[in-house]
Amino acid sequence: MTHVTLRSEFETLIDPYAPVAQIGTGFDFTEGPIWHPVDHYLLFSDMPADVRRRWDARRGVVEVKRPSSKCNGMTYDAELNLVVCEHATSSLVRERPDGRREVLASHFGGQELNSPNDVCVHSSGAIYFSDPWYGRMPVYGVERPRQLGFQGVYRVVPGGEPKLVVERSLFDQPNGLCFSPDERLLYVNDTVQALIRVFDVNSDGSLSNARVFASGIKSELEPGLPDGMKCDQHGNVWVTAPGGVWVYSPRGELLGKVRVSELVANLTWGGPDFRTLYLTSTHSVYAIPTKVGPRHEPYMSGRRAGGGASPGSSPAAPILSEGEMRLDPQRCAMIIQDLQNDVIMDGGAFAESGAPGHAKQQHVVENVRRLAEAARARGVTIIHVWFVVEPGAPGVTLNAPLFEGLVDSKAMVRGSWGAAPVPGLEPRPGDFVVEKMRMSAWEGTRLETILKATGRDMIINTGAWTNMSIEHTARTGADKGYFMIVPEDCCSTMNADWHNASINFAMQNVAVVTRADAVIRALG
Repeated sequence: MTHVTLRSEFETLIDPYAPVAQIGTGFDFTEGPIWHPVDHYLLFSDMPADVRRRWDARRGVVEVKRPSSKCNGMTYDAELNLVVCEHATSSLVRERPDGRREVLASHFGGQELNSPNDVCVHSSGAIYFSDPWYGRMPVYGVERPRQLGFQGVYRVVPGGEPKLVVERSLFDQPNGLCFSPDERLLYVNDTVQALIRVFDVNSDGSLSNARVFASGIKSELEPGLPDGMKCDQHGNVWVTAPGGVWVYSPRGELLGKVRVSELVANLTWGGPDFRTLYLTSTHSVYAIPTKVGPRHEPYMSGRRAGGGASPGSSPAAPILSEGEMRLDPQRCAMIIQDLQNDVIMDGGAFAESGAPGHAKQQHVVENVRRLAEAARARGVTIIHVWFVVEPGAPGVTLNAPLFEGLVDSKAMVRGSWGAAPVPGLEPRPGDFVVEKMRMSAWEGTRLETILKATGRDMIINTGAWTNMSIEHTARTGADKGYFMIVPEDCCSTMNADWHNASINFAMQNVAVVTRADAVIRALG
């Protein structure tokens, strides 16, 4: 099935031919998907059947809880406790790994909540949840009269009572909700009104400035309405809708539609790198590969209460938000690649290529120097990668124009001025130096040995040339399972067109593309 591209940005988020794989079927109505970042399994609910199930690639689908209080939306808190919306009890509860169950919210103003439906966690620890009355209807809940006369959205803090954060009359049936990457916005959809509203999140956790973000999310031709909803790392909003999932830009533009053969109720990202979109879709659960990941949720750091991540588990990715990123310096290495005199300096072997001019335009030497100093101060491993050949270039194959030019120009010869690092980027005590004779920093070098020995899996990839060595290194690093970060103002090539083509297209699929100042902030 081909997905629908309405704006070109959609194809930077997902391949229009991305396969939709069914990983389980035969259910009554699936909901509430959430991925465990340490143990690597998908948890999901089946409300009419009153069952909670899990899926992983090794065992497939297994039942984990029956009855399940007809649970709906689920997420984890920062300590990987499960937070569950229960339709049968009209409660929001926390389930700890040892089996303890804690009611977080069940009443408002002395009256029972309708039926908590979907939930998300703020980095402060506050929990926001929607409260339509679907859980008091037959099939999806337990039929019983309502006590509240409205359907609201609430915020609850540890040890506190739920606070209503929207006007009582604003929603008919509030449903999916999610934060923007920087948590300054909260999106809430309404299934009956077929729209998404967005609110400003104030410093005290309250909401203000309600406005319609997207409307008309319905169709007379296909089933589907706003239900589950998530924000990706760039701030795009993915919401269930007719025919599958609709994707909106942060500006409210409809970018495209992910097509699924069943009505989709909810979605979440998972997989070792959080690049698989899981869809709970009526009788089945589906998985689709994406080019983009989710906004960073508190649980994605993968830390258990009282301990760290499980041994052998894949670490959390360097999740970024709009203009913001969080990086653990102890997991990072910075590569300074090919910033040698012959490559980017006037008088170098490749000066006629235009490389010195573009390096100056990018302020690449100063930006890399500044970033390296900040990174060293925070404990990041610094690795200089130099292209070095012996006199006469023995061992360099003439299978590509790049290598032919290198040999003809007598460039990068060991001990020469041309092979030396440019002024200001000389190695410091504690730095590593890696030598190579190919474009990629990985090919025939000890780079990976250094990374493994120092425990680094996030690579800040800088240097020259953007569309050659930097791009090749990023592609191979992504294939090897490393998280690649490319600050584009720390890279240069022969001209701006070549640089922009690599940064804006190829690199977007294999790396987090950002800028030096954002990386410095992300390192803390």
